[in-house]
Amino acid sequence: MTKLTLISSALLSVLCSHSALAATVNGKVIDDKNQPIKNATIHIHGKTQSVKSNELGEFTIEVDTASQLHISKNNYIDSRIAVTDSSNNLSVSLKPTSVETVVVYASALHKNSLEMISPVSVLSGDELRNKSKPTLGETLKGLPGVNASYFGPVSSSPIIRGLDGPRVKITQNGLDSSDASRIGPDHATSSDSLAAEQIEVLRGPSTLLYGSGAIGGVVNVVDNRIPTSSMDTLTGAAEYSHDTVSNSNTVAAKLETGNEGFNFHFDGTKRSGDDYQTPTFTIADDDDVEIENSVENTFIDSETLNFGSSYVGEHLTVGFSYGSINTDYGIPGHEHHHEHDHEGETEEEHAEHDDEAAEAPVYAHLEQDRWQGLVSYALHNNWIETINLRVGYTDYFHQEIEDGAVGTTFTNQTTEARLNVEHKFADWHGMIGYHYSDSDYNAIGEEAFTPASVTTTNALYLLEEREFGDVTVELGARVEDYKIESQISEAEHGHDHDEIEEDHDDEETIGYSKSFTNLSVSAGAIWQYKPGHSIATSISHSERAPLSAELLSNGLHIATGTYELGLGYNIEGNEAHFEPENIKQETSTNLDLSLRRFSGDFGYTVNFFYNDIKNFYFQENTGLVFDEEDGLESAIGAHHDAVAVYQFNSKDAELYGIEFDAHYQVTSNAMVKVFGDSTRVKLKDNAGNLPRIPANKLGSELQYDLGDLQLTLTGTHYFDQNDVAAFETQTDGYTLFDAQANYQLGLGAVDAQLYINVDNITDELGFVHSSFIKDKAPLPGRNFRFGIRGYF
Repeated sequence: MTKLTLISSALLSVLCSHSALAATVNGKVIDDKNQPIKNATIHIHGKTQSVKSNELGEFTIEVDTASQLHISKNNYIDSRIAVTDSSNNLSVSLKPTSVETVVVYASALHKNSLEMISPVSVLSGDELRNKSKPTLGETLKGLPGVNASYFGPVSSSPIIRGLDGPRVKITQNGLDSSDASRIGPDHATSSDSLAAEQIEVLRGPSTLLYGSGAIGGVVNVVDNRIPTSSMDTLTGAAEYSHDTVSNSNTVAAKLETGNEGFNFHFDGTKRSGDDYQTPTFTIADDDDVEIENSVENTFIDSETLNFGSSYVGEHLTVGFSYGSINTDYGIPGHEHHHEHDHEGETEEEHAEHDDEAAEAPVYAHLEQDRWQGLVSYALHNNWIETINLRVGYTDYFHQEIEDGAVGTTFTNQTTEARLNVEHKFADWHGMIGYHYSDSDYNAIGEEAFTPASVTTTNALYLLEEREFGDVTVELGARVEDYKIESQISEAEHGHDHDEIEEDHDDEETIGYSKSFTNLSVSAGAIWQYKPGHSIATSISHSERAPLSAELLSNGLHIATGTYELGLGYNIEGNEAHFEPENIKQETSTNLDLSLRRFSGDFGYTVNFFYNDIKNFYFQENTGLVFDEEDGLESAIGAHHDAVAVYQFNSKDAELYGIEFDAHYQVTSNAMVKVFGDSTRVKLKDNAGNLPRIPANKLGSELQYDLGDLQLTLTGTHYFDQNDVAAFETQTDGYTLFDAQANYQLGLGAVDAQLYINVDNITDELGFVHSSFIKDKAPLPGRNFRFGIRGYF
């Protein structure tokens, strides 16, 4: 808190030391045919205020001396123009584009999706609402280069270019989601896609702003919990939908209002559903074969509530928000069985005990309270443009309930602060910032395979850009001090279990503390070689220290059916000893090349990428199994209840591939899209493949408008995955067809929409190769989703 107090004091001293002159600027927004464009947004760079152009394309806005106006409109290329206090009667011409342009909040420098050097995808508006699913992974998996871990429909995290878990940073308004989804695939993400305004996916290393946890990419969920624009009317939205595949119902609502700069926001969702249905599939368990038409224990009962308020002034914006999540969801493949001594039992008694041994399904109870604060001040002096401070505190609580009793409890309290100073120096425009994060993680119970730990990060970063005609160059660097602390007991590092139970009071603990200095640098450029065409390239170097789960794990992870050991352990005989020596950072060198066209009737984005990773952390099958009585032993001749032992290891790896999407406006009412990706991830020196790498995909989409009726048909083929690791099975390919129909209703002041989605039209059986439980949890079968949404 001392650091936050110092930051706040410094910020207030700057706020109190500056004044600015203002001037009125008038202008008109027109298209390439000199026709007026109404409802274009005119925004002052570095400030929160904006205005809209009227029916004639005209606008009036108050600006500071030497300001920059950002003019944007859907289906047009954004324009940025410099103005002074003497500027007046401006004429701004916007060129049409074949793709929607959206400002990317995660970019930090107010860039839209077409100006980004790093590859980015943004889901927003009706496209996001039509594709929204209960989890981030399922919502985003149709994007090129993005897949899902799929631990059932309520626990599915994004995978970007074959990288997931701790390498993909999931943020909410730029701050860490701070849940337990990075610890295990059975833990759901706490970010709610249903309440999002837009979801941004930054591919490739984004470590400069978001830290070493973003070595693979960033998924940023943007909502309006803290309003940053003034509101003067009451607006709202409501939606109801029903899914037949799981008999689920979802209700969502949002209200926003404001007066004289003071604003208020509320949103909430309620969702409940049963186990989901699938095409017929079989599960082989030893000598038994079961035929299934559903995946047991995939129910969900979830509620979210978010409140926020802000004051938006001429220069100052101050706001805060509170959000809560309360969710119960089933965890498929998370079976527990009691051991019984059957000696001397009759056959009937034996069967009775076997029935008792089958426990009730294990489910998770998740709670999260999240507070956020924002202070932003626009100075517009000679070199400092804005100072922005965003702080957050998250209290995360996750329990796994077994037979009505709490089996394991996970908690995570996270404090985070991000201070950005946006500036201009000569011809360079950029940002310097400080990032602080403190995460206090704890796990208690049967499945506490990772000990309690405290992870603290302090970082300084710099991002600068400069225009050289049609070329924009971007340079960046980040220095991060990363520290992890934990108490390792003898139980965690593999001593005899019976001995520990008998002498528990004398249990020895080892205080462990390790610091790393992570350095990240990047350089990139984008060349707008002609209107609507660009080439972007970047090279980056990123370093990442291991998370507590990768370094300190030692225990049974029942959800994945494995016994997990961290990097810090050495296996000797049937024991694992904690000897964390020579732990090296994971180092990534990444090259990206993007070709883009976004003007006229035809457009495309093609991304080529190559990533050379030293000391890549991954879980490797040791060939051993864990037995409660004998500890670690060879899998040959082991008891059938023993589970495979996976240990985190580090070896050099390489990752490369291509992702693309293209679209053609056939007529004014019809558009065809084609998209796909191919990713190859393997260990170097012919050391084999890495496990659970997503299959390549290729898809196409047809959109057709008939007045108030919009129709969409999408087909996606997932190819066979034959590049598998040791002890991993191949996965057959499959093809999914989805359809959507949306009808606009005119209900006076309410803008309403009826819709029906049909997912997996052909009821195709599909197994997700990247899932830990792929053979037990195929994708849902044919699903009809009916819904209505309205806005006022």
